[in-house]
Amino acid sequence: MKKHFAVAVLVLLMLGLCAPPVFAQGASGTVKGVCKDVEGNPIADGIVVFANQDNGQKYTLKTNKKGEYFSLGVGAGSYNVMLYKNPDDLKANKELFHQNKFQVTLDENTLDFDLKKLAGEQAKGQGLTPEQIKAQQEAQEKQKKEVNTVKSLNEKLAAAKVASDAGDFDTAIADLTAANQIDATRDLVWFKLGDAYRMSAPKQTDAAEKQKRLNDAVDSYQKALQLKQAATNDKDPNATKTLAAYYNNLAEAYGKDGKIEDSVKTYQQAALADPSAAAQYYFNMGAVLTNAGKADEAITAFDKCIAADPNRAEAYYQKGVNMLGKATLQGDKMVAIPGTAEAFQKYLELQPTGGHSEEAKAMLTSIGASVETSYGTKKKAPPKKSN
Repeated sequence: MKKHFAVAVLVLLMLGLCAPPVFAQGASGTVKGVCKDVEGNPIADGIVVFANQDNGQKYTLKTNKKGEYFSLGVGAGSYNVMLYKNPDDLKANKELFHQNKFQVTLDENTLDFDLKKLAGEQAKGQGLTPEQIKAQQEAQEKQKKEVNTVKSLNEKLAAAKVASDAGDFDTAIADLTAANQIDATRDLVWFKLGDAYRMSAPKQTDAAEKQKRLNDAVDSYQKALQLKQAATNDKDPNATKTLAAYYNNLAEAYGKDGKIEDSVKTYQQAALADPSAAAQYYFNMGAVLTNAGKADEAITAFDKCIAADPNRAEAYYQKGVNMLGKATLQGDKMVAIPGTAEAFQKYLELQPTGGHSEEAKAMLTSIGASVETSYGTKKKAPPKKSN
């Protein structure tokens, strides 16, 4: 029984053909077929090119949604036939498969492309055992499943980002939790879930719920780190940078939860994991210590930040603020510890009109120090009025 195909026909006419229609019909045949990919799915909108080896005539046919192609009026002869996934691949000459010396007769000619079947036949031709062929097929199925999983996860991640950007962290948490139910082995999903919990915590009016979300953030970041560390290899040039980013956000969650020691240790791990970004991680460490009222440790952290990036103006300013907090009063005069003025002056040198420039000048004035900027100007502090 002959198969019947629903066809999307691209009828190609041969240029320069002067013979009457009756002659043309008598010297040509019909070609048709079905194209399927390595997973057995129809190749929709694919391109099949018949190239006549005798006269160079080419016929370019397009497949329909079922992967079928069909054409009348294809001249008889020997053809090389090429299959392309889409028009872009045709332009780039990226073949999926080709068959040489296909004979087109004056009758109906069928040429199917079943890449899944062809792959199996090729494996047999290479001398693979049935077990090896089965393993190859299982690998293909695994790849297909991976593609579908990644697609689903990306959809959840995209939805969570939209929700987070809008401040709707509860929806983001729901989307990311659903993503983990699809596949709980993806470190990025856990990391993003940690972010959603961490950023949602300050919005909670109930102290217990706020604490719970910070705990959930810590747990999610730790899971992300475990998965990333287990998967890290030399082939991923950004692996250490990713680890450092995970450590950084975990450290912030610890800081918001008042676990200062854990926060400091984790920022240190971030700096060690990615030395190129150490200045940022040490700065973040200094900020947490400043907020915790640990001035000496904060000064040390900002010194580490400055050592990693001597041009980071903000680090000099924050160091100066912590040093000024250690100033003493001698009568009505404020006496700052050594290095305080230099910290503010260095900030002004790097950012003479920066966001903290006026505060820096005021603090220099308060300790009787000169105001210096990168322009080389100096201002003497105004004399204090006697009471």
